[in-house]
Amino acid sequence: MTKPTNDCTISDAAEIWMRRCELEQLERATLHSYRGHVKNHIEPKIGHLLLRELSAPDVREFLDAMLQDSTRAMAKKCLTTLRSIISAAQERGLVQHNVARDVKLRRADRHKPERVFPSKDEIKALLANVSERHRPLIMTALLTGMRMSELRGLKWSAIDFDRSIITVRERADRYCDMGSTKSSTSRREIPMGPSLKAVLQNWKPACPNGDLDLVFPNGVGNVETHSNIYNRIFKPLMLKCGIVDGEGAPRFSLHAMRHAAASLFIEQGWPPKKIQTMLGHSSITMTYDVYGHLFHDPAKDVDLMGEMERDLLAA
Repeated sequence: MTKPTNDCTISDAAEIWMRRCELEQLERATLHSYRGHVKNHIEPKIGHLLLRELSAPDVREFLDAMLQDSTRAMAKKCLTTLRSIISAAQERGLVQHNVARDVKLRRADRHKPERVFPSKDEIKALLANVSERHRPLIMTALLTGMRMSELRGLKWSAIDFDRSIITVRERADRYCDMGSTKSSTSRREIPMGPSLKAVLQNWKPACPNGDLDLVFPNGVGNVETHSNIYNRIFKPLMLKCGIVDGEGAPRFSLHAMRHAAASLFIEQGWPPKKIQTMLGHSSITMTYDVYGHLFHDPAKDVDLMGEMERDLLAA
């Protein structure tokens, strides 16, 4: 049962929406994020307002307050959540118009820090200095571009050594629960080169056994945590390689290994559509948004410009 239309507040609508999200069996981590948006931002600022009286100026004030109190990224997420809350209320006839969709958060690309990816020399240093115990994980991450959640949830049954193929079908979330991939496009087949294949074949007999049959488990065969992989493996490896910033701190997150793989794919001249498939991106636009600058070849552009001039100015 829902409240009468005239009495429904934003908090009431948020509760209705959260129940629907739970019924749709969204991932535990996703539900946790949504609850955080509602509890920490939406309810304190506008939860008391009646849904039928909410106006675009109210939403604009909420968004401005978010930009003052929090990050731009969090403001964008909370605006999206608010739109979803009101959309769910619309479906139930609690409100006629979704005023949150009338309010836009302008893109601020000029404020975004420049993305810095591991260089080829840094990739080589990581592979040269990693311990034999952790070589299979680091090498797989750097050469396949798999997400860390996919690597943490990778099972031996997903590796076909005869075909030299890794099939991505599952992942482990932040709570170490196993589940399906991030999206349908994340389900994919990734080829293995002979060196990676050999490393994984040699690792299999030494891999800790567990009920989940994981390729990169913790010491007792269960799902390894993201933080342990970073703090016990990747961070010490970066320090050993001297991959640090001006203050001596490690330069990259674990996600940088996915970027490193993408840069290697691009250097090999793979078509963007192939790279999209390899990385499991939902669209080619996402691939270009993240890696478009790596496709740029200034020397080739100069040659093309010269060719254009010759064709145009030829006698």
